[in-house]
Amino acid sequence: MTAPTLTKDAAAPAAPAARAADAGRTAQPAGARHLPSLVRSSARRAGRGIWASGAILLFLLLWELGPTYLASPSTRVFLPPLHEVLRALGSLLAKGQLQNHLAASLTRSASGFGIAVVSAVALGLLVAWYRSLDRFLNPLLEVFRNTAALALLPVFTLLLGIGETSKISIVAYAAFFPVLLNTIAGVRTVDPLLIRAARSLGLSNFRLFQKVILPSAVPTIFTGIRMAGTSSILVLIAAEMVGAKAGLGYLIVNSQMSFLIPDMYAGILTVSLLGLLVNYLLVAVERHFSRWRTAVGSQSN
Repeated sequence: MTAPTLTKDAAAPAAPAARAADAGRTAQPAGARHLPSLVRSSARRAGRGIWASGAILLFLLLWELGPTYLASPSTRVFLPPLHEVLRALGSLLAKGQLQNHLAASLTRSASGFGIAVVSAVALGLLVAWYRSLDRFLNPLLEVFRNTAALALLPVFTLLLGIGETSKISIVAYAAFFPVLLNTIAGVRTVDPLLIRAARSLGLSNFRLFQKVILPSAVPTIFTGIRMAGTSSILVLIAAEMVGAKAGLGYLIVNSQMSFLIPDMYAGILTVSLLGLLVNYLLVAVERHFSRWRTAVGSQSN
């Protein structure tokens, strides 16, 4: 008769203990409960970052170990390991030579690129909007856009000399057509319903371009601008190899002629990093001017 009573009495304290444990779990901070998920998400992001940069890391590793262990001694002279190139890059930085060459190239490239973007966007808007102007200019534009910029480098040099004017002009020519063609394509792909709605609200042509056409064409225009940014650097490097006393192209070709092979690769590496930086900057500018698209997309979700 006493055994069931003892069992009930012994089990009675278990309920408050369970309630206390549940209360302890309830009183646990929210941050502590979400900590494992945060760790997992951070690990996933880190894994994606490592995977995205894996090809570059393998290339740099091959550049470091390949000339030393895989290449012949004669090849190693013309393909130094990565650490020798980085040492040469540091030496050029310490002497101030790389900064001078980089400043000269950036000045020429930025000047030609700016001229090309302003003129190409303005002309692209006019050509896309006025069909008669398009029919008049399109044959001539097709001829020049299919003519490589480097093929005209001797012409620019003969007409404008070997000074800054010829280099800025060849950069502007190379960067002009990607921006022009993408501006025309961007304007022509604007939704006609948006244009009709804007006209029904009484918008003038200027306000129509400002409020409807340009914002809608921004992604396509910036695709051309990014292509033009790459072209402006590449064409300038080639122009500086022909006739210049400063610039990254001059540094590369002069190092090759002087048999300073690590300095040559240091200049090439600088050009690659410069092109990558310019691309990231243009992507950031594009995101800035396309924020309204993100805002509209987030509201619709």
